[in-house]
Amino acid sequence: MDETLESVSEALAEHGGVLGTIDGRPVATLIFLPLDDMLGLRRVGTLAEGRGTGIARRVVAAAEDEAVRRRFNGLRLIAREELPSTVRFWNKQGYTLAGRDGPQLFLRKMLPVRMVLDTPDDTRDLGRRLAGLLRSGDLVILSGDLGAGKTTLTQGIGAGLAVRGDVTSPTFVISRVHRAQEQGPGLVHVDAYRLHDTAELDDLDLDTDLDEAVTVVEWGEGLAEALSEDRLEIRLLRPREDAGDEEGVEPREVEITPFGKRWFDTGLADALSPFDAALTHSRSITPVTAGRAPGPAGSAEVSGGAV
Repeated sequence: MDETLESVSEALAEHGGVLGTIDGRPVATLIFLPLDDMLGLRRVGTLAEGRGTGIARRVVAAAEDEAVRRRFNGLRLIAREELPSTVRFWNKQGYTLAGRDGPQLFLRKMLPVRMVLDTPDDTRDLGRRLAGLLRSGDLVILSGDLGAGKTTLTQGIGAGLAVRGDVTSPTFVISRVHRAQEQGPGLVHVDAYRLHDTAELDDLDLDTDLDEAVTVVEWGEGLAEALSEDRLEIRLLRPREDAGDEEGVEPREVEITPFGKRWFDTGLADALSPFDAALTHSRSITPVTAGRAPGPAGSAEVSGGAV
C-alpha cells in the first residue's frame, strides 16, 4: 500500500472510506467513490503486518454494511489480471466479473435489499413486483422461519406471472409445475423441506424446466444454490413474539440478495422501493463506526467525507 497517513487522510476526507487498524495503527484502507447507484471502491490496500489477520475482510464488510445502510444497489471496483491472488480475494467476497479492459477487470457485487412487510397482502404484493423482474431461467431460493410467508410470497410471484392453478405448498409432492396462461414463463414451485441433500434435489430433474420457467425453491438454502450462479436468495423472518398488532397480524422482516451477472442493472432495489421506504437513507457519505471485531484482527472504522 504505497500511501502515507496524510494521503489516506486526504482521500478519506474527500469521499469517505474505511480505515482498518490493529492496536490503533492503520494497516488497511479502502476509499469510497460514489457512482450513481453503485458505491465504487478504490485505493484498496493492506500493509504487510495486516495480512493474514482478517482485517481486509473486515474492512470490506464494513464498506458493504455502509453501502447497504445508504441504499446503494451494489459495489464496484477495478482489479488487475496480473494480480491473481487479489482477484481471488474479491471472488471469495462475492464479487463477480462484469467486464474488462485489457488487464483491468471490472468487478461488481450487488447488495441485499431489506424491508419489513406488515401483512400477508404486502408479502403477496412483493411477489407480484418480483414477478415483473423475473424471466425464464431465473432461480429464487426462499429460506427463513417456519410460517414466515414463503408460500405466500410464491403465491404473489405466481399471480404476477399469471400462471395456471392455485399456488399452494408442495410439501408432500415436493415440486409442482404451473404453466403460463399466456406468453411468459411458467412457475416451478419446489418445497425442499423434506430433502436431505443435493442428490435428492438432483433426482427431481429440475434442469429440464429451469430454462423455460421461473423456479422457486422453498427451504432451498444450502441445497439449491448449485442450480444456478445467477439467483435471488430471499430470507423471511418472523418478528419477536410481541410484534403483532391487535388482530395478531405479525410483520415480516425480508432480505433479498441478488447473485450473479443476471441481476446487474435490473433495477431491483428501485422496483422494491415502496416496501423499503422506511429504510431509505441519503446516499451522501457521513461518519459511522463499525463494531470492533473480536480477537487480534483489530477494527474497521467508516470515515466520512463530502460527495
